[in-house]
Amino acid sequence: MSPDNKLLPKRIILVRHGESEGNLDTTAYTTTPDHKIQLTDSGLLQAQEAGARLHALISSNPSSPEWRVYFYVSPYDRTRSTLREIGRSFSRRRVIGVREECRIREQDFGNFQVKERMRATKKVRERFGRFFYRFPEGESAADVFDRVSSFLESLWRDIDMNRLHINPSHELNFVIVSHGLTSRVFLMKWFKWTVEQFEGLNNPGNSEIRVMELGQGGDYSLAIHHTEEELATWGLSPEMIADQKWRVNAHKGEWKEDCKWYFGDFFDHMADSDRECETEANEEKEEEEEEEGKRVNLLTSSEYSNEPELYNGKCC
Repeated sequence: MSPDNKLLPKRIILVRHGESEGNLDTTAYTTTPDHKIQLTDSGLLQAQEAGARLHALISSNPSSPEWRVYFYVSPYDRTRSTLREIGRSFSRRRVIGVREECRIREQDFGNFQVKERMRATKKVRERFGRFFYRFPEGESAADVFDRVSSFLESLWRDIDMNRLHINPSHELNFVIVSHGLTSRVFLMKWFKWTVEQFEGLNNPGNSEIRVMELGQGGDYSLAIHHTEEELATWGLSPEMIADQKWRVNAHKGEWKEDCKWYFGDFFDHMADSDRECETEANEEKEEEEEEEGKRVNLLTSSEYSNEPELYNGKCC
């Protein structure tokens, strides 16, 4: 790995909160504000198990014994509780710090949620589209995208200014404890997925972990830690999975020329060369001129057909 890559976190890990009272019974939202929804007993156990999995993953490389973790957490009670349970698996010296980050909170669905109204609203969202549909008094996934984009800018500033990677010999890991839709939007923004690709993604399960790991070339990929089958269950298309596999060895900043949604979706009939482009343009011009000539002839013949007939110079 190049010296520059040592300043990048080895992994950026997304964790959804454990099972909440709202996941178990949606009527909880009718009496309790979304941000105050608590974890269930099962959710607390799920979070503890997620912490054990995270520790096993991060400490698995014997050649990097001096690893460290930095946590970002949504301000909602269920994510904060999830983080506390995750923390049971880590000693204090391993954790650089924690930042509560409001921009990675859950999608706002409004204030207190009326069950029947919310059910009808979600049916409308299915017809309208998950990304652009804005809940009354709440947010759309597009709104979440905007604030997650802002959060990513701050995250990259932390990396560029070396705020968290104080000791270059330490292998740094970022863990983002957030929500299902927010995590999907984060991946969409990071990997430049389209709206259509986002619509096909499945929500992660409670306390599910999704790992973006740094490849040898300096790019991040989901395919280092996760199998192709696993990515498919998340809703990634074969093209998206191929892109993740390419990123395993891609160099930082490298552009995948044949990535369909970067180019082909917009210019699928583009000419391969300037000469071919000029030829097509000339052919189109000739066709337009031919059509224009036909139209003029048609108009001319139509004008004469409307003239009075003449016999010996007199109208008849």
